[in-house]
Amino acid sequence: MTRIDEVLYTGRTHTISGRDGSARSDDGRLDIRLSRPGSAGTGTNPEQLLGAGWSACFLGAMGRAAAARQMALPPGAAIDAEIDLGKAGDQFLLAARLSITLPGIDRDVARALAEAAHQICPYSKATRGNIEVELNVV
Repeated sequence: MTRIDEVLYTGRTHTISGRDGSARSDDGRLDIRLSRPGSAGTGTNPEQLLGAGWSACFLGAMGRAAAARQMALPPGAAIDAEIDLGKAGDQFLLAARLSITLPGIDRDVARALAEAAHQICPYSKATRGNIEVELNVV
């Protein structure tokens, strides 16, 4: 396991009542209600939060991968993240699909950028070998 040499940022949140509660960051910029997936609740859920955070980070990693090829990501670059919460026997598990849209970029180049980003992105590193992850270039 690679260890951090220099901490660049620490996100701090306080969560109460689990999936039926709320979460708030120490700076107040995040202040959300939480609801169970598929419930009538008005809040978001951890799977949606993971998808949002991972896809934002992944786009940043794709920008780095593009810069290494002396190119820029096109306007409209986007990721649609799907995070599955499921069961295998009595274990709860996650799986993920990241669908990557890079308008105007050759499909093979887009695939190469996605694969490079998957090696750069800290979320991808954290999940590698722990959950099924599918990268789709659309």
